[in-house]
Amino acid sequence: MSGDVRLERARDLYEQAVFGGDAAALAEADRELDAVEADLATAGTGRDIGAVEAGLALARGRVVHARFLEHREEDPRELELFERAADLYRRLGDVRGEGEALFWIGCFHQVVRHDDDAAGPALRRSHELAAKAGDRLTMSYALRHLGIAEHRAGRLETARERLEESVRLRRELGFHPGVAANLVGLAYIAAAEGRRDDALRLLDEAAALAEESGALGIARHVEQARTAL
Repeated sequence: MSGDVRLERARDLYEQAVFGGDAAALAEADRELDAVEADLATAGTGRDIGAVEAGLALARGRVVHARFLEHREEDPRELELFERAADLYRRLGDVRGEGEALFWIGCFHQVVRHDDDAAGPALRRSHELAAKAGDRLTMSYALRHLGIAEHRAGRLETARERLEESVRLRRELGFHPGVAANLVGLAYIAAAEGRRDDALRLLDEAAALAEESGALGIARHVEQARTAL
């Protein structure tokens, strides 16, 4: 079950919900993960099983987080799942997996608990491990959220640098919904720096990318930003 395709499917469904705005995808993700968990119950032990357990915890946590984004109600299972995933990956010596799990721990503290101070160490360590593993996607996520923290702290130049680097990585990966999301963040920073024309240009590009990639959830964020700016 190592590298179980159902875990990959659950990740795709998470992105469909968060970026595509399709909340119904989460129920399908739950079914995929229930099937993985049922298989684990009779699978015995071994390194491959441990890797699937870690991946299952991470995937469950992502689905819980997506539901938080929809309803804005904290579920205590979220942090527990991400911490379990990080611990399992650490024991397996899986640097890439640990880096991704640490990102989600940081994301939980920042997005759910609104605590950038608590999020910072996990996000920085996530970026460090992701860079070591060559995991550009997790690097881009860690940089995005480190940039958000800098923006909230009023350090606009550093915030812009973090988000621009995240955009660069996401463009390399062809992760267009993620690029669009970051461009919205850069638009807010540009507006805070008094660069209104740049902010509008960034939102235009974000809107185009969101439309091309079917990222309806990001398209809504673009329109909210236009109204706010």
